[in-house]
Amino acid sequence: MAAERTRPLRGSGGPSAPSWCEPGARSRAPGRSLRPGPERGEVKGILMFSQECSIFSKFFHNLMERKDFETWLDNISVTFLSLTDLQKNETLDHLISLSGAVQLRHLSNNLETLLKRDFLKLLPLELSFYLLKWLDPQTLLTCCLVSKQWNKVISACTEVWQAACKSLGWQIDDSVQDALHWKKVYLKAILRMKQLEDHEAFETSSLIGHSARVYALYYKDGLLCTGSDDLSAKLWDVSTGQCVYGIQTHTCAAVKFDEQKLVTGSFDNTVACWEWSSGARTQHFRGHTGAVFSVDYNDELDILVSGSADFTVKVWALSAGTCLNTLTGHTEWVTKVVLQKCKVRSLLHSPGDYILLSADKYEIKIWPIGREINCKCLKTLSVSEDRSICLQPRLHFDGKYIVCSSALGLYQWDFASYDILRVIKTPEIANLALLGFGDIFALLFDNRYLYILDLRTESLISRWPLPEYRKSKRGSSFLAGEASWLNGLDGHNDTGLVFATSMPDHSIHLVLWKEHG
Repeated sequence: MAAERTRPLRGSGGPSAPSWCEPGARSRAPGRSLRPGPERGEVKGILMFSQECSIFSKFFHNLMERKDFETWLDNISVTFLSLTDLQKNETLDHLISLSGAVQLRHLSNNLETLLKRDFLKLLPLELSFYLLKWLDPQTLLTCCLVSKQWNKVISACTEVWQAACKSLGWQIDDSVQDALHWKKVYLKAILRMKQLEDHEAFETSSLIGHSARVYALYYKDGLLCTGSDDLSAKLWDVSTGQCVYGIQTHTCAAVKFDEQKLVTGSFDNTVACWEWSSGARTQHFRGHTGAVFSVDYNDELDILVSGSADFTVKVWALSAGTCLNTLTGHTEWVTKVVLQKCKVRSLLHSPGDYILLSADKYEIKIWPIGREINCKCLKTLSVSEDRSICLQPRLHFDGKYIVCSSALGLYQWDFASYDILRVIKTPEIANLALLGFGDIFALLFDNRYLYILDLRTESLISRWPLPEYRKSKRGSSFLAGEASWLNGLDGHNDTGLVFATSMPDHSIHLVLWKEHG
């Protein structure tokens, strides 16, 4: 009996269940006697062992299937890689069409990981900053809306927002390294530039007080001086529109002032110096034989210069009132004189030397400032040798560059070499007159509009309508106001006066910066 119970199955290497326990064994007929079987405990042990063997057998069977699958997958992968992109796409489309819900869900989950990685979150901060520098400012603002993490990273990149501000022509203080500050500055800058493009950056005002034509204007530090044929000069506070001083003078063709005094050039061929507080004339400069159209002075040098309709430029001792020199060579009215310290070195001058520029209808002459009699002109500049092109009666000189406008465009000369650096043309609008010139912007105008020119792109970015103002061939009846913004806006210098001109009704028309919205 013991031997019968432990008889091995066929094909088995060890003890196993008896034949009546084999799967698929035929059932005994009911009522037939059975030979003696094992006890209940032994049957339970045999069944458990049989199940373990079945699991072990399936494991080896599945392992073989995995090897076959991997071999098949390798072969398919080699074939897939050899296909063209179009064939690969068609293959994927076919596989997707055969897939069920489980496979599609698996595909969706993996594509999310592969295609939508948050690189700003994964990359080092320095590398993220480098990549952000390549984006334009508007895209940066859009990226800030992606997530809190993106907004935090982008807002923390100082160089990105400083570059964005520079792209709009704004001045940058590199000592300020607060990235959030520069982001706010950019948002403020883009609002102001939008206002310029939409012709909403300025507003107008008027000054009323003269009883005759106003031919002379000069602006400095929020104060505007006006000289009139009513034999008076007035000093106005532009921000309030109030007259600060009003004194009796001669007919004024040119004015310049400081806190203590006023210097006037007159149609009576003289130059005079007046005291604001008392209205008294402290000096009277006589010697010209024609109207004096332009004056300039320097207290440090104790020198005053004047340009006249008699084709001469005179150099005067400011305190004594005596004529030191008469400069000749012009063949037209001298409509502009500028006394300025040189900032560059050349064979003819050094940085720190004072230089005098005088301009007429066709030429700009450069003179040394000295007390020698009959000093010679250093250089004569013109835009046409045959005098076929006239210069506009406005001149810009900052010690490094000379700029003047003509019918051909804006001419810019390098003061070190006297070479023409560039000629800026505006094909869409001809004969624009120069008001102001800076590192970033230039202020121009014609009979109808005031224009802002971006010097980096040489394109007009804004215009503002002008009323029918009083025309002056000498350019004395209109001027630019604050000039620092021409070197780049900074969020603080876009205030105050932009442009002023005299009107036929003897009032003064002002164009002012509008406060930020």
